[in-house]
Amino acid sequence: MMQDLTEKIRTWAIMRGLDDADPNKQMLKLMEEVGELSAAIARNNEWETTDAIGDIFVVLTILSMQLGFSLEGCVDSAYQEIKDRKGKMVNGVFVKEADLE
Repeated sequence: MMQDLTEKIRTWAIMRGLDDADPNKQMLKLMEEVGELSAAIARNNEWETTDAIGDIFVVLTILSMQLGFSLEGCVDSAYQEIKDRKGKMVNGVFVKEADLE
């Protein structure tokens, strides 16, 4: 399902020329969406929170296209980095073992 949605987002972006647009502008859009997510969480608004998370996914999909990456490749790279990571929760935040020393 996610792969199908991601492909639909890519097609939507290509049809609108977003795949070749300036990634700096897309980065600004990402920060806007992150701000909206922060506000939604602060207001405990479930609908706006889910909408903002979805918007962030869309923006990241387009940004990765503009930079010549696949979103799936980026996520896999991040997972490979964290999959064996150890650490602990400190004040509600996971801190990796290397940063605890």
